[in-house]
Amino acid sequence: MSFFRTVLGDLPISQMGLTYSHEHIVIEDSYVTAGHPEFLLNDSSLISQELHSFYLAGGRTVVDTMPANCGRNALKLAEVSRNSKVQIIVPTGIHLEKYYPRNHWRYTYSEDELSRLFIADIEKGIDQFDYSGPFIKRTKHKAGLIKLATGDDPINKHQEKIFNAVVNAHLATGAPILTHTNFGRQALEQALLFKKLGANLEHVVLSHIDRAKEVDYNRAVLDIGVKVEYDSAFRWKKDGPNYTLNLLLELLPEYPEQITMGMDMAKNAYWKSYGGTPGLNFLIDTIPAFLKEHDLEKFYDYIFFKNPKKLYSFEV
Repeated sequence: MSFFRTVLGDLPISQMGLTYSHEHIVIEDSYVTAGHPEFLLNDSSLISQELHSFYLAGGRTVVDTMPANCGRNALKLAEVSRNSKVQIIVPTGIHLEKYYPRNHWRYTYSEDELSRLFIADIEKGIDQFDYSGPFIKRTKHKAGLIKLATGDDPINKHQEKIFNAVVNAHLATGAPILTHTNFGRQALEQALLFKKLGANLEHVVLSHIDRAKEVDYNRAVLDIGVKVEYDSAFRWKKDGPNYTLNLLLELLPEYPEQITMGMDMAKNAYWKSYGGTPGLNFLIDTIPAFLKEHDLEKFYDYIFFKNPKKLYSFEV
């Protein structure tokens, strides 16, 4: 039976419902927010308020994307999930280098040690202190996917170590993989490396690829067999082209089973509950009308229901 793993436990994929595939629900006061205070998202009341609005609009599941020792707080994620009724998939893994201090353990741990850490998050439970201190106190809240990230430059040896550790954990546990790309850069290289390492590409999604803009580049990534996640529909300037919507028009008919969407609202200024805009419901409020206008309504179910169910499931 296929299931997906939420912060509050495992559920059959039939209960996943409408799913946003890349979000930032909690970003705790951390090294990340010290350098990027606009990323601070740790007010449980405000977060619960926004999530509950999403639930009332029909949303059921969100994928949080802050991995190990990077502002992750499993206890707070569980709290806002209970408060809002929204199911939250929580990651393990490692983010971009810039979100960690230069002497971080990510650089000294071996591939095998990183693999075992990721597997422990998935099978035993996430550390209450998120690996920020000398003691580990595992919670009952388990990770439901594994994240990695690359930047603007070609994939380096350190990042290759992370790739190997992530794929090891993926193959050992069946957990899906989600990645960060900078404006889609290195996306094709990511996809090819996952294929080389033997990952199950049906359970691998590369994020932010719409920021690359070019249809042919997105097509080349999709041809490898991975899924892609688009989250910039609200970011493009109103007086210019909306590259995210352009990509949907061009690629949904060709790759209906490989495209997902999210909001990636890492900045608190994007949250209505924090006094910002456009808010988490933006996609629910806009994408159905856009698809209907272009006679693409049938793809709504693929983007928000069918594709996330396949992507984020554990196969047992």
